[in-house]
Amino acid sequence: LVLTSRRGPDAPGAAALRAELEELGAHVEIVACDVADRAALAAVLAGIPDQTPLSGVVHTAGVGQFGPLEQTGLAEFAELTSAKLAGAAHLDALLGERELDLFVLFGSIAGVWGSGGQSAYGAANAYLDALAEHRHARGLTATSLAWGPWAEAGMAAGGTVSATFERQGLGLLEPGPAITELRRAVLGQDTTVTVADVDWERYAPVFTSARPSALLADLPEVRALTVAADAHDTGRASEFVTRVRTLTEPEQIRLLADLVRSEAAAVLGHSSADGVPEARAFREIGFDSLTAVELRKRLSTVTGLTLPSTMVFDYPTPLELARYLRAEILGAVLETAGPVATGAADDEPIAIIGMSCRFPGGAGSPEQLWELVTQGVDAVSEFPVNRGWDAQGLYDPDPDRPGRTYSTQGGFLHEADAFDPTFFGISPREALVMDPQQRLLLETTWESFERAGIDPVAVRGSLTGTFIGSSYQEYGLGAGDGAEGHMVTGSSPSVLSGRLSYVFGLEGPAVTVDTACSSSLVALHLACQSLRNGESTLAVAGGATVMTTPAPFVAFSRQRALAQDGRCKAFSDDADGMTLAEGVGILLVERLSDARRNGHPVLAVIRGSAINQDGASNGLTAPNGPSQQRVIRQALANARLDPSDIDALEAHGTGTPLGDPIEAQALLATYGRERDPERALLLGSVKSNIGHAQSAAGVAGVIKMVMALRRGVLPRTLHAERPSSHVDWSSGAVRLLSEAVEWPETGRPRR
Repeated sequence: LVLTSRRGPDAPGAAALRAELEELGAHVEIVACDVADRAALAAVLAGIPDQTPLSGVVHTAGVGQFGPLEQTGLAEFAELTSAKLAGAAHLDALLGERELDLFVLFGSIAGVWGSGGQSAYGAANAYLDALAEHRHARGLTATSLAWGPWAEAGMAAGGTVSATFERQGLGLLEPGPAITELRRAVLGQDTTVTVADVDWERYAPVFTSARPSALLADLPEVRALTVAADAHDTGRASEFVTRVRTLTEPEQIRLLADLVRSEAAAVLGHSSADGVPEARAFREIGFDSLTAVELRKRLSTVTGLTLPSTMVFDYPTPLELARYLRAEILGAVLETAGPVATGAADDEPIAIIGMSCRFPGGAGSPEQLWELVTQGVDAVSEFPVNRGWDAQGLYDPDPDRPGRTYSTQGGFLHEADAFDPTFFGISPREALVMDPQQRLLLETTWESFERAGIDPVAVRGSLTGTFIGSSYQEYGLGAGDGAEGHMVTGSSPSVLSGRLSYVFGLEGPAVTVDTACSSSLVALHLACQSLRNGESTLAVAGGATVMTTPAPFVAFSRQRALAQDGRCKAFSDDADGMTLAEGVGILLVERLSDARRNGHPVLAVIRGSAINQDGASNGLTAPNGPSQQRVIRQALANARLDPSDIDALEAHGTGTPLGDPIEAQALLATYGRERDPERALLLGSVKSNIGHAQSAAGVAGVIKMVMALRRGVLPRTLHAERPSSHVDWSSGAVRLLSEAVEWPETGRPRR
């Protein structure tokens, strides 16, 4: 009996194993050999004496894996698969057509029906089944066994792992019965066999909670359970709903909170609900995306409700989730925490009378941006070559490498360094340390006046306000050569708006806004308020983002927030992160009555807007669906419009697997319900073309939609051929624009 392992005789327990086997009458030789090393394996086979020829092979090598595929590099993938896959392939090739009594391959159920976080491991095990079939087709013996977890040996041995399996309904195989099944499979000359101790009533619902499994669904045991469960669950849900409806509101909340806590405790493996406080966030007690899906499944079973995949993130504590379940059971609209502001009687519409921009892909005007999106151009490119960024030195596929990024693609303004300072009366020395965002804002503001038919010189001394959104102020940190005196005004955030007021002589408010991704939209909201309350007679509003260092890429890479391929896949099932981008966009806005009186072009009308925050929700940076619903309703109320009055919506849609579904569910809950399916809300995102322009992202969407309103066409959203499966698109009439369409004819203004 020849036993091989990488460490051979030095492996822990090797000597004791040899003694045990020799006591049973076997002659044992233990050899150090990595079966993935073909030459080393060939040497072992060649060393087997002719008087005792090789009569059988049992291949049990393997390396476990616990991590998602997107975080597994190619080198790691090869390492995870080599022992099992390459070892089996080498044995088959080196033994050729030799007649053997047995050729046994030890695999795992991960290769049969999959296992979360074990893609490489599952692939290697699936290969064993394929190899066994291949040998069988060649007339050679082979048996591949896909094992469930063993009780006293193997990768699942250990308290934490085994307890997890048991809780999910996957029992541990005792060695005695397992060996009996091995003997039966070999003697029966079975090619592929799966051996596992499964409680299908517990395991099937958990395993298929995220997505159905055609393989498991076809098992007679699971089919029978499904039929019985459907009937039982319907009756159980009906009884539970009836009970809820007979109680007072406080009693309903208490019953549902207890339900949520007990089911959450069961998901986490707690013996009681005491470890699940009703006011504590799910993420703080150990919930992740997988356990959230399991909780959703369990609550759906009890209540009979179709619950969104974003449920735990939208309602982040058991008490908040209980209130949501009550509203769903009673068919009521949940009050989304906080009053809804309505429009004042004198809330006059605001006219957009001028627009200008700089966006990736060479979009130096609204018309060029429109041409880019209508032609379906993806404007993402490699790092700029004129900023001193060492793309080769910065790149590393490992997101945990300090100072590195796994993505070197984005939407860039490759000519952000071009500027004529003398045109604006600025000295070349001062221009050198001026943030490029200031320079581009000067250019685009001048253009916005001209495009509105206004002489930029004529606004000097007027009550024109400037409202600019921006988040980055990193330019010029290493400047020298006597330019330090201009550094304060060259890089200060307040000067982004102040510089515009100074150069153009504008005497209205000058405000720089930093609310991250929403900065330019908040700036526009403040501009509208300033116009309505008389602080300004005209307003410049917009945002600017120019990344003067690669620091944002490094930071977001560590958070694994960037798309691996650099493409923004908004609302797509392929979404894997955002694509950082740059841009500058300016809107010139005026009260509608003033615009008409002054003869200025009215490109579009802003009827209402709203801003809010989600408070203490699921996390400081996490999006929150109910808060998004609330701000949507506030904006509609401010505009005195109903959800059905809106035809199309330009969404945030950054291409993240969590944020996009939360946003989509909020849109479905506000715009999609009680809406004619024939007049679905049409949903798109310009980020699929240019990436996430951050502080200028909102104004990019506004400019795109103003052009769409005027041209009567809604462009397609790129990379969205497969809408996200994490969104229940059937819960409302909202349709993703995977193809361009004509703006629907409604007999009223386009909105």
